[in-house]
Amino acid sequence: MSAIMTAASQNHAPDGADATAVIAAPFIAITSVILSSAMVAVGNGLMFAFIPVRLGAEGYPPTWAGLILTGLSAGGMAGCFLTGRIVSRVGHARAFMTFSALIILSNVVVGLMVDPWLWIAARALYGFAICGLFIVAQSWLNDVVDNSIRGRVTATFYMSYIVGLGLGSYLLAFIDAMDNTAPLLAITFAALSIVPVGLTRLRTPPAPPIASIALRRAWAISPVGLAGMLAVGGLSMMVAGFAPIHATAIGFDKNAIALLLLAMPLGTLIVQLPFGWLSDRMDRRYVLVAASVIVALAGLLAVGADGWAFGWMVLVYMVWSGATESIYSISSAHANDRAAKGDLVVLSSTMLFAWSLSGFVIPGLATMLTAFVGTGAFIGIAILIAVAFCGFVAWRLTRTDAVPMEASGDFAPLSAQAPPAADLAFAPADPGTSQGSRG
Repeated sequence: MSAIMTAASQNHAPDGADATAVIAAPFIAITSVILSSAMVAVGNGLMFAFIPVRLGAEGYPPTWAGLILTGLSAGGMAGCFLTGRIVSRVGHARAFMTFSALIILSNVVVGLMVDPWLWIAARALYGFAICGLFIVAQSWLNDVVDNSIRGRVTATFYMSYIVGLGLGSYLLAFIDAMDNTAPLLAITFAALSIVPVGLTRLRTPPAPPIASIALRRAWAISPVGLAGMLAVGGLSMMVAGFAPIHATAIGFDKNAIALLLLAMPLGTLIVQLPFGWLSDRMDRRYVLVAASVIVALAGLLAVGADGWAFGWMVLVYMVWSGATESIYSISSAHANDRAAKGDLVVLSSTMLFAWSLSGFVIPGLATMLTAFVGTGAFIGIAILIAVAFCGFVAWRLTRTDAVPMEASGDFAPLSAQAPPAADLAFAPADPGTSQGSRG
C-alpha cells in the first residue's frame, strides 16, 4: 500500500502543500473509493439473499424473484449506456451522490411493502444506480493512480467488492427476514458509503469521451474473447443470481442460504488463482476449455446436490461459481492479448456490451422456463451455455495459433459480478500497452 500511496502522491501533489498533506490525500483518496464500494457491496449482498427468501416466505412463486433479477439486469444495462452522459453533464462528484441517493431510494421502496411489481421497479432502479456508482468509482481510481500500480489497485478494488458481497449475504443469518431489518441495513451501508468519498481530498477528474461499440471489429480481433463475454454474462447471472432463488424454492432456510452465498464469492477468489497462473503459462484457450468443462460438470453435480448433505452442495456451488467467474477474467485477458494498442478501447467497451446484453436476456429466459419446469431450469441453461462455449473454443483452437508468450499480458483476477463498467461508458484516455496478433 505504501507504493500505491507514493505513486499516487507523485501524480497529484498540490503545489505548495506540505509533505504530510501531499502523501495523505492520495492515500485517503484510493482507500476511500475502495471502502465505499465495499460497503455498497455489503448492502447488495444482503439484498440478493433477502429478496428471494422473503418472497418465498410470503408464498410468492419463484418466478417473481426471477423477474426481479431480470429487472435488476435491465437497469444495469441502462446504467452502462446513460452514466457516461450523466457524468459528462454534472461531473463525478454530483453523479456519485445522485447514484447513492437512488440506491437508498430503491431499498426504501423494498422496505415499504412486499409487492413484487413494486420490487421489480425498485431493483431496476438499483441496477441502474449501482452500475453508475461503479463507473464513477472506477473513473476516480483510474485518474489517481499511474500504470505502475494500476493492476494492484484494480485487483484490490474487485477483491474488496467480492468479499463485501459474501459478508453482506451472510448477514441474513443474523436478522429476521420477515421484517424490514435487511432493507434498513442496506440503506445504512449505502448511506455510510457516501462518507469516505465525501471526505476525500481527491480532485474530481474530467469526464473521458463516451466509448463506442463495434461488434464486428471485436469479433475480428478475438472471437473467443467476445464469445466468452456473451457466455459469462448469462452464466454469471444463472449461477450467482438464481442460486438463492433455487435454494429458497427447495426449502433451505435463510441461514443455509446466507452460508451458501458467503461461500460462493470465496470460491470465486480461490478458483481464479490457479486458473490465472495457468493462463499466463499456456494458450489461454486451453484454460477456457478446462473452465467451461468444470462449469458444465459442476452444473451436472448441482442437479443432484439438492438431496445431498448441505456441505457438499456448498462445495459444488463454490467450484461452480469460481469456474464461471474465471471464464470472465481469462476471456478478457485473451482478447487483450490479441488486440493492437489502438483497438483496446473499442474492444473493451464492446465486450462489456456483450456481457450486459447476455446478463439481461438469459435471466429473462430462465425466468420464463422456471414457470414451466421449476427453478432447476437455471442449472440446465448454465450447462448448455458452458458446453456451447467449450465447443466453440475447442473449434477455434484448430483454426488459429496461440499468441506468443512474450506478447501476452498478465492475468488479473476480475469478477463478472463487478465488471469494469467504466469501459462501457467511457473511452479511457490511456488504452494501455498490451499488443498481440489478431485471430
